[in-house]
Amino acid sequence: MQLDYTLVVFSHLRWDFVLQRPQHLLSRLAARHPVLFIEEPVATDSARSFWECSRPAAGVLVCRPRTPVAETGFSARQLELLEPMVADLVRREASGPTVAWFYTPMALPLAQAFAPAALVYDCMDELSLFLGAPPELLPRERELMDRADVVFTGGPSLYEARRGRHPNVHCFPSSVDAAHFHQALTGLIPEPSDQASLPHPRLGFYGVIDERLDREILDRLATAHPEWRIVMVGPVVKIDPAALPRHPNILYTGQRTYAELPAYLAGWDVSLLPFAQNDATRFISPTKTLEYMVAERPIVSTPIRDVAGPYRDIVYFGASPDEFVHACETALASGRDERERRALLMRRVLERTSWDRTAADMDRLIGEAIGGRLRPAARTG
Repeated sequence: MQLDYTLVVFSHLRWDFVLQRPQHLLSRLAARHPVLFIEEPVATDSARSFWECSRPAAGVLVCRPRTPVAETGFSARQLELLEPMVADLVRREASGPTVAWFYTPMALPLAQAFAPAALVYDCMDELSLFLGAPPELLPRERELMDRADVVFTGGPSLYEARRGRHPNVHCFPSSVDAAHFHQALTGLIPEPSDQASLPHPRLGFYGVIDERLDREILDRLATAHPEWRIVMVGPVVKIDPAALPRHPNILYTGQRTYAELPAYLAGWDVSLLPFAQNDATRFISPTKTLEYMVAERPIVSTPIRDVAGPYRDIVYFGASPDEFVHACETALASGRDERERRALLMRRVLERTSWDRTAADMDRLIGEAIGGRLRPAARTG
């Protein structure tokens, strides 16, 4: 029997920033369970605290707290103000039992504002390795791992790092909305105006442009082949935009909507994953890898673990700037038979996954976790 519950989600990511794992999963789970998506607070000039709420998807209520505290994130001062706000919000908006779902361990103390039937940790990043991570993040995550009823990880690297720390950890790599990105394969959508006039070959990337990008690789791509056009789609965050390579053959489009991405992808000859090999990328499992596969274009990546491991026969790899350029040259020069071989492997990968399937599997595990709470004698670990 399917359990009825409300998901109370605490996130360090804004719902209206870049559409990624949280939105894909929670918009699907919202078809079965109401979702209260609580973001990090934003300062206000008002002396009182209040909520800014919106309903961006059916069943999803996004709640952004506005407080008179200037500190960012779920800091101790913010938590003091947020606890009664969260208690009141859950009392007003939740239907049936509640499940606390965390993307950031920093919000864990807010679980005491209500009585969740289960705690879920969806670990999609190694946040402690990102720029600006608060020093108390690691102790707070250890506490969340101790208290969580079920832990999901966003890729095999994160799974390997956590499976020995909790008895109920499950690996759910980011999946794909194949129908949405299939538009890039059909060739029936018009190209974006800022890309349409660019000559081929075109090499493209979309996503957040931050410290995880290997700027030296990007610079080398542009200087080694001035005839190539490199299209970088996405917002620049946490790094100085002036530090990005600037060449006539690199186009930075800025942030684009999820709906626009297939149109950009459709016009590329090679899809890029030019990630730096540093602490911030040690555990990443890029959602865009499978999205690129739907378009069946050659993919070139640095050998980050969650791409090089499962997709070594599909993706071209280059670790250094020169090796990356060579991998792009090889991809562009590949013949029909080689492209079809890799495309067939891409299709086989895509047959095995979907966001719908992932959300359904998570829903089942949450139900089991709630059942474990109700039947303590049946729990192990």
